[in-house]
Amino acid sequence: MTAIATIEQARPLVRQEGRALTALDIRERVNTIQQVMSAVMKRDVHYGVIPGCKKPSLYKPGSEVLLATFQIATSIQVTDLSTDDCIRYQVRVIGTHSQSGTLLGEGIGECSSNEEKYKWKKAYDEEWNATPENRRRIKFGNYKDKQVRTDPADVANTILKMAKKRAQIDMTLTVTGASDCFDQDIEDLPEHLRPADDVGRNAGLMPYADDQFKKNLPAWQAGIASGQFTAADVIKKVETRGLLTDEQKKQLTDTKVNPPQEQEIPE
Repeated sequence: MTAIATIEQARPLVRQEGRALTALDIRERVNTIQQVMSAVMKRDVHYGVIPGCKKPSLYKPGSEVLLATFQIATSIQVTDLSTDDCIRYQVRVIGTHSQSGTLLGEGIGECSSNEEKYKWKKAYDEEWNATPENRRRIKFGNYKDKQVRTDPADVANTILKMAKKRAQIDMTLTVTGASDCFDQDIEDLPEHLRPADDVGRNAGLMPYADDQFKKNLPAWQAGIASGQFTAADVIKKVETRGLLTDEQKKQLTDTKVNPPQEQEIPE
């Protein structure tokens, strides 16, 4: 039996009769996503951890796992925005329920050959010297790299695939409600545009399992109420093992602390 077979069947993303999903439906959807993350997905394959980010970044293989889990079929619309000197595509991915054909939502993504990592390529001296000055540069970093402009046609397929990937992940997060578990496209950003590394010890942690949270919550609330420890103490300790959602943190911080009982001083 494979790991995915042990996961409970995902609740439908839309009721057949068109009524809104219940709170239980939404809660179980989140539980299913967390189960898939822990039982099926692998770090650096289905998702990655970018230093400075509070949540893992969802990759295309991880998106495909979630689409299969919730039985979501995709269709694609491509808009070509290219010019003579730039390849640029905008892609819209539409998600429908594979069984009923119900429209669930859509995502949008764009990619351009003018993005830094596609616009320039490393060049050897002979190529660099033969390239016009306005189409070459020296990039300063740890080393000086001679670079020349990339021929947009050489990266056209890559640009289209990247735009499609971004749109697919956007649709996946939107339709499944997985944005509280994953970030998007952080790995595509240049390092200087990525979030500062301000989460330290929490970087790369998976969400704290909701069933485990519910099991431990009464004991935590009792300790907070009695003044044995604070909600901040609990959050700090728990998040060494897994990240809490804002709602989980609120349940802890909303716990009322009982006032100390007055006692007579013995004579």
